[in-house]
Formats: sequence, C-alpha cells, structure tokens
Amino acid sequence: MAELGIFEVMYSTRALRRFKPDPVPDDVITKLIEAGTRAASGSNDQNWVFIAVTDASQRARVGGIYQKAADRAHMPDYIKAKFGGADRTGRLIAKSVVHLVEHIHEAPLLLVACLKSGNPAAQDPKFRERMGRLEGASIYPAVQNIMLACRALGLGTVLTTLHGLHEEEMREVLGLPIEYTTWALLPIGYPTDKFGPVKRKPVTEVAYRDRFGSPWPK
Repeated sequence: MAELGIFEVMYSTRALRRFKPDPVPDDVITKLIEAGTRAASGSNDQNWVFIAVTDASQRARVGGIYQKAADRAHMPDYIKAKFGGADRTGRLIAKSVVHLVEHIHEAPLLLVACLKSGNPAAQDPKFRERMGRLEGASIYPAVQNIMLACRALGLGTVLTTLHGLHEEEMREVLGLPIEYTTWALLPIGYPTDKFGPVKRKPVTEVAYRDRFGSPWPK
C-alpha cells in the first residue's frame, strides 16, 4: 500500500472495533511493537513489555475477563444512558462498543501493553494511588505509536482499559510478574469498517492562551 504521511495517519485514525478473522502476520506484529518501542519513556528506562495474544484459547480467556469487567462496570446501562438518544452517530458508537464487548476474543490479535515500575515504592498502595496516572506517561506514548502504526499498515484498533477492573486475574492469565501492571488492551485486526477522517472540536473550543478562559485566536 502507498505510504501515508504522518498527518494523514493522525487525522484518519479512529476507533475500530470490528475485525476480519484474517490473522495478523508475526512480522507485522513485530513492526507494531517496534513502533511502540520508539516512543519516549521516563528516564529512558523502557520498562515496558508487550504481550501479543494470538492463540484462540488464550484470546478467549482474555476476552472472558474483559466481558466480566464490562458487566461489573454496568456497560450496557452506561451505553444506553450515554448514547440512547436520537443522534445517529451516538447509536453507531453504542452498537460498536457492545459488539467489542461481545466479540473481543474474535479479534485476531490482542496486544496488552504492560509497564514495570522502576520506583522501589511502587508496591505501596498509597504510592500507586498518587503516582499511577503519572507513570502512564511512560507507556501511553508507546500505545499511541502502535495505534498510528496500525493505521499506517491498514489495521484497525481501539484503546481500552476496561480489563483493569480485574487486573489480578488478567496478570495471572498473562503470567505477569508482580512488578508489572497492564495499562492498555488493544484488539487489532483488519477492519470491516472504514478509517477516518475523524470529527473533532475546533482548536478555538479547546485551547486557551496563558490561562483558562483566555481564548485562543480564531
């Protein structure tokens, strides 16, 4: 396929949750993970690992955890409340989200991004509560790189973290040591739906100069 420019990739990467059954070749998976490892990480520690789940039985185990988490989060009720109006786009999003919950195990690749904490206090629950979202700066840039690489290679994906409601069970299924935590689950495959362009709010609605409320010029 023709090489895509970086802005074309960014402007057309959207959440895709329906996939063809075709497997993602190992060399392509390697390329995706390699793209992730080109991201920045705190102190250049590169304390990430990526678990590429391709075995059908293992995907079923991960999918079962995801579905259990969706039930725990009352996902159907949430989707109905958020997207239950007359807006067509909202209804399509709702159907897509429900489809992923019910069929996530059918995605040919489930890529789990994990992070090892480099701080000796990481096992202290109070430390993790304070620092958890800050540690994400050392893994989410890699996740975004992988998502953009997916788009460039004609693959669809979506970032989800719902499985984290059952983190211990997820870690057990993946065989993760205690010092590692899962941060993102990316179902990946060749999409049945189309890529973007995506619709976003204009910059003037989300940006301010110097302080909140001082408008960015039109």
